[in-house]
Amino acid sequence: MLRRLRQILGRLHRDEQGIDTIEYILLVAFIALPLVAVALIFRDELWTRVRDWWDRIAGDTGP
Repeated sequence: MLRRLRQILGRLHRDEQGIDTIEYILLVAFIALPLVAVALIFRDELWTRVRDWWDRIAGDTGP
């Protein structure tokens, strides 16, 4: 499996369009990974805020 991954990455590296693709993947990863890490670290606080926010919205539209 690792050999197959190396072959794919090697082909992408030799190809000009593949280099662009790798750059986009790395850019997305550098943006997404810290966001996921923050969400995991502060998940309880975030969940509490989202639940409170949702309760306020649901309470405002109730009968």
